[in-house]
Amino acid sequence: MSRFFATGSDSESEESSSADEIAPKAPGTTFKQSLLLSDDEEDTKRVVRSAKDKRFEELTNFIKTIRNAMKIRDMAKCLEEFEQLCRAFLKSKNIVDKEGVPSFYIRLLADLEDYLNQLWEDKEGKKKMNKNNAKALSTLRQKIRKYNRDYETEIAAYKENPQESADEEEEKGPEDSGSSSDSDGEGGDDVTAKSFLKKKPEASSEASKFLKSAKGSGDESSSSDDDEDDEDWGSDTVDSGSESSDEGGEGKSASLAMVFLKKTQGPEKSSEKVGKKKKPKKKERLEEEAEEEGGEEVEGGWEKVKGGVPLVKEKPKMFAKGTEINIPVVVKKLNEILQARGKKGTDRAAQIELLHALSAITAENNLGQGILVKIRFNIIASLYDYNPNLAAFMKADMWKKCLDCIDELLDILFDNNNIFIGENIAEDSENLAISDQPFRVRGCILTLVERMDEEFTKIMQNTDPHSQEYVDNLKDEGRVCGIIDRLLNYLENKGSTEEICRVYLRRIMHTYYKFDYKAHRRSLGLQGESKSEQDQEESEGEDSAVIMDRLCKFIYAKDRTDRIRTCAILCHIYHHALHSRWYQARDLMLMSHLQDNIQHADPPVQILYNRTMVQLGICAFRQGMIKDAHNALLDIQSSGRAKELLGQGLLMRNMQERNAEQEKIEKRRQVPFHMHINLELLECVYLVSAMLLEIPYMAAHEFDARRRMISKQFHHQLRVGERQPLLGPPESMREHVVAASKAMKMGDWRTCHSFIINEKMNSKVWDLFPETQRVREMLVRKIQEESLRTYLFTYSSVYDSISMQTLSEMFELEIPTVHSIISKMIINEELMASLDQPTQTVVMHRTEPTSLQNMALQLAEKLGSLVENNERVFDLKQGVYGGYFNRDQKGGYQQNKSYNRDQKGGYQQKQGGYQRGGYRNQNQSNY
Repeated sequence: MSRFFATGSDSESEESSSADEIAPKAPGTTFKQSLLLSDDEEDTKRVVRSAKDKRFEELTNFIKTIRNAMKIRDMAKCLEEFEQLCRAFLKSKNIVDKEGVPSFYIRLLADLEDYLNQLWEDKEGKKKMNKNNAKALSTLRQKIRKYNRDYETEIAAYKENPQESADEEEEKGPEDSGSSSDSDGEGGDDVTAKSFLKKKPEASSEASKFLKSAKGSGDESSSSDDDEDDEDWGSDTVDSGSESSDEGGEGKSASLAMVFLKKTQGPEKSSEKVGKKKKPKKKERLEEEAEEEGGEEVEGGWEKVKGGVPLVKEKPKMFAKGTEINIPVVVKKLNEILQARGKKGTDRAAQIELLHALSAITAENNLGQGILVKIRFNIIASLYDYNPNLAAFMKADMWKKCLDCIDELLDILFDNNNIFIGENIAEDSENLAISDQPFRVRGCILTLVERMDEEFTKIMQNTDPHSQEYVDNLKDEGRVCGIIDRLLNYLENKGSTEEICRVYLRRIMHTYYKFDYKAHRRSLGLQGESKSEQDQEESEGEDSAVIMDRLCKFIYAKDRTDRIRTCAILCHIYHHALHSRWYQARDLMLMSHLQDNIQHADPPVQILYNRTMVQLGICAFRQGMIKDAHNALLDIQSSGRAKELLGQGLLMRNMQERNAEQEKIEKRRQVPFHMHINLELLECVYLVSAMLLEIPYMAAHEFDARRRMISKQFHHQLRVGERQPLLGPPESMREHVVAASKAMKMGDWRTCHSFIINEKMNSKVWDLFPETQRVREMLVRKIQEESLRTYLFTYSSVYDSISMQTLSEMFELEIPTVHSIISKMIINEELMASLDQPTQTVVMHRTEPTSLQNMALQLAEKLGSLVENNERVFDLKQGVYGGYFNRDQKGGYQQNKSYNRDQKGGYQQKQGGYQRGGYRNQNQSNY
């Protein structure tokens, strides 16, 4: 391309995305001057820009377009540019993460939201909009409100200190005006007018003036230049300000400055003329009202405004000047604020601020604690209403405010014993006056604390469990439990039995799943600490077992609702099982009979029941009760939906079975991550229990065709292992259990032990138990005993007799233990043998068939079943069997014969036909 095009085309240089870009020309450079530039001068103008500068320039270009669209009230353009701005900001995520969110971006979000809210409230302006703009206004307003939730902190900081933002914008003013000012450089007044346009006044009257001045497009403004008596006195000047780069001229920019300047530094007469010419009486009256309400004027008549779009709502004043502050006035104001609660378009954050301000005014005027308690109740309720969506959780700042407000409310209730609160107190019978004590306030502190507890659960559910944020949020549980304890102490003195049961259950739900390490150390009698330290530790608080016992027994005795009692029993069983109190947990479960009707309970209670049964099974495993552990875990593990049944996640394969609404409901039922039961540990305990039961049973019934399966899941894992073409060393937990099972089949207990207990399995499973070493020792003992049983079942046909001493050495068991195991097998008729006491020998009885005989028996049974199947098929073809009847021509039924095989191998003739009134029963036991 020639040098002419390289220097003359500004559009190409601005759109270039290469690293070397041409800097834009100075505003005063003419076309002829650009042609006379030498090569050296051109080279000096080439600059290398960073990715940050390019991305931020792209954002600022979109922001300029949005602001221009705001000036002419082009909502469709605003919506389109805002969507492009959001996409551009998403592309700049890496830079924003390093540098932080730029201030000009936050300023635009705040200004745009205020601008849209003001437009929304202007009913007349909305009526004058065309259909596209009205629809775009509604869409953009919803989008900006949702988008700004992620930047609430930054926007609040900007609104608290807007002067800094305004100063930054004034510094950027000349740069922005350079591209849009006239080519002759005489745009100073225009720049000043534009910088004024980007500021937003505090008074709502000024905002409404700008609304009226900004209506219509540029064509409408140009046609209204001659109408000086029109109320929209500023529409032509605003539009001319936004299009000064096209029209140019000193006259228009000067008139624009004179219109927007409230007071000028020139003579008073000129300002009076401008005011008389441009301002109607209505505008003067609005200005006077704004000045009376406290609008400040500084620096030569400029009004002190906040930077950004000039559409912002003025904060409503609490009370008029000189109003006497008393309880009826405060209650009336409180009701006015609460009337907007729940309505569409209500600013919930502003409502909370108003309630806080009202509380401060009440405290300053010493109106008593009764009215303060009432206001506190409404503040906490407004904090809960901040997120209208049930699935949404509270933001961090709102959550902290909520905890602080509840603490302050409890402080007031503890400090003043003459305050009675309750849901049954009608608003007409409330007593808030200081002179007429005790105070009576309508409200329920227990409901607020229960809602707070639910919000804490939602926060934990919606936080990434593997992030530091989850740990920080979990630290608030101590404060939540502290609030529940304080409420518990308060209600024990002043609450009803039903309220005490409810708050006791809340305390139980925060205790039952936690392992009490202090009590565990004391029970083991560890002497690692000095006696004084132990005494001090014990004096800090009672054991969790004592707390659970006291709270649960109160609920058992006093509760009238089955749900609270059921939850308390399940939590009590869970806590017993968690601390290895197997017999107490088992007895309580059996006495409660919960397993009979738990299917009729609501899903959260069913999830709690499943968690309790799983913990009961794990407790039985730790105690060496392998059969009990397997029975407790069987229902959960055999379903293949343990994750879903325990409330620890949703299975993807069931997604098509539920709609979006059901999925939301199920997600709200999920248990927070810190309460989860390790699913890999659960599966390992179940598979090891199944291995210790199934392998000896399989060895004892190797040739039994009617052998039943104890655990289908365990057999499935064995089949998966057998289907593998190449067997390498085990890697996963399941592969370790399968390899150990194969070793146990051969009676090789050492190999089985090495597969079950090793470094990998210890880190994944066994180290997660509180008493790790004791569990390992129990496992080794069980593996030795069951391997001995399997060995005797498998190889008893090979031996005539075997010494118990030899068995003791092979399996490293004591001789009394070996004697006990063999005696039980003989008594249960599992092993056909006898014990020779003098020689300590097991003498085998040759009553068991050999392997060849077993195979012959299996062949005979299979042939017999094959013959029966063939006969059944033949009868079906003949229409004899299965209820078919051959009807003759006379309308009667023929008598059919079917044959059943008797026990002696012959056939007996049975009459099969039709009887009046029904079918005759036939003996088909052999089919």
